[in-house]
Amino acid sequence: METAKQFQTVLETRKTTTEAALKLFDELDTVDLDFMMGQWQGEGLHTDHPMDGLLEAFDWYGKQFIDADQVHPLLFSDRHQNVFKVTPNPTLMNLAMPLNFPRNQATQLLFRLTHPLIKTEQSKARLRMMEYRNQVSATMIYDYLPIHDTFRKIDENTVLGLMDFKSIKQPFFFILKRD
Repeated sequence: METAKQFQTVLETRKTTTEAALKLFDELDTVDLDFMMGQWQGEGLHTDHPMDGLLEAFDWYGKQFIDADQVHPLLFSDRHQNVFKVTPNPTLMNLAMPLNFPRNQATQLLFRLTHPLIKTEQSKARLRMMEYRNQVSATMIYDYLPIHDTFRKIDENTVLGLMDFKSIKQPFFFILKRD
């Protein structure tokens, strides 16, 4: 019961420590590929990670899983609330995190100006069952980035995601809700 209460607090505040997030992640059930199909809306779970707030600063919407080989890992919304797919850019990812990219309206404007250059309709990831932290669960693998996102079930319409990025030891956490 104590774990459920802790997890509810984390979901409400969207803030915790990495250690507490890992403990909660490990206690959740795994998910299979079919469970992940569809479009999901995302939000950050802040753990003092260099990426905390970065996706939200760019109006991150979430992820879309069409089938195991067709995954759109980065969906964003424009100023009209239209959702579009983005090509993950390894150079930008590697630059934005160490520089502690500002999370403000100027950042949003700059990102909006680049929309025509970064939009895509092509799949940029795939979904596989992989072992992570001693459990096999659905895991999204980026095509051109050393990143794996592993998912665990909070409830029938919500998962906790953990991003394992090869160049950063600390995992990045996020929550996805079925759209």
